[in-house]
Amino acid sequence: MLPWSRQKARAWHDTQPWICGCNFLPSSAVNFLEMWHEDSFDRVTTSRELGWAAAVGFNAVRVNLHSLIWEHDRAGLLARVEWFLDVASKQGIRTVLCLFDDCGFGGAEPVYGAQADPVAGVHNSRAVASPGRATVMDREAWPMLQRYVSDVLMQFGTDERVLFWDLYNEPGNRMIFSADGFDRYDEALMPHSLALMTAVFDWARATGPMQPLTVGAWMTPQVGSTEVPFQSEIDRRAVELSDIVTFHAYCNASSAGRFIDHLEEHGRPIFCTEWMARPVDSRIEDQLPLFRERGVGCFQWGFVKGRTQTHLPWPEALVVQHGGHTDRGTWFHDILYADGTPYDPTETALIRKLTGASYPATID
Repeated sequence: MLPWSRQKARAWHDTQPWICGCNFLPSSAVNFLEMWHEDSFDRVTTSRELGWAAAVGFNAVRVNLHSLIWEHDRAGLLARVEWFLDVASKQGIRTVLCLFDDCGFGGAEPVYGAQADPVAGVHNSRAVASPGRATVMDREAWPMLQRYVSDVLMQFGTDERVLFWDLYNEPGNRMIFSADGFDRYDEALMPHSLALMTAVFDWARATGPMQPLTVGAWMTPQVGSTEVPFQSEIDRRAVELSDIVTFHAYCNASSAGRFIDHLEEHGRPIFCTEWMARPVDSRIEDQLPLFRERGVGCFQWGFVKGRTQTHLPWPEALVVQHGGHTDRGTWFHDILYADGTPYDPTETALIRKLTGASYPATID
């Protein structure tokens, strides 16, 4: 099935406000399995932090689901998603749901059940992929993945609380670390991720959702390079299949502007679904005004400092690849302490100014 026409995508976009939000994981969850599991789904913290998001000025959040939760507890997952959408909507927040994710930053395959505590001092140490590398590479497991996609889209595909569907986060990005350094690309996984991504678009479109579908382009050039961005087969295909164009930009504002210039050639609305990492010069003070001026919706990574420990830096090799520095005295992601206090009040003040937030200036 074909993507929306450019005209339909632009008409949809014209009805939306400027979207400014964050990638949301409550501070009490070490990963998305812990967030959505029945035994650890934390309504109190989630509700409180969605309220803080609205107070900061965010009008949208992007949040990952996990296929293992659906496989083991379908009814429970759908009920918890319903609750989340309701609480977010009452705060004036729309939700982007992400169904799959290859970026298993913690390095282990996902396992259903209680999740281990974070490794002290390590960024995102328990992050796991969905459905996981082994399942992506096992074509016999794909009928279950199709049932998962179809079921979730049938439940929420006409729900106005869902802004759009991000079907697959960073397909092919296994995050490979070794003594020799760091490589973002898993050559064995790539063809399977490409095939699964293509299939997921077909599965999702077959349900007839009212919201646009997308997968973000994520393979950016080295900092300082004049190379044309997003030229991998997966990135090109993701943009071709998407109703709206989405991308990731952990880079300085100048590079982000160049990425936008390139993506505007597609004539579709643009959203940056991951950005903001202070030590690689992806900063709120200059990049957020850029997105506002260019009409690009955006979702920064991280919100409240918590069990993911994403205030700590990426591994050094990854930071260097992005032209940054591993300064542990500067938060990498995240903008609020666990009590809701801003890490940098000038950042939250700018978000409120650019979004025209009407909530009280204090967060409680």
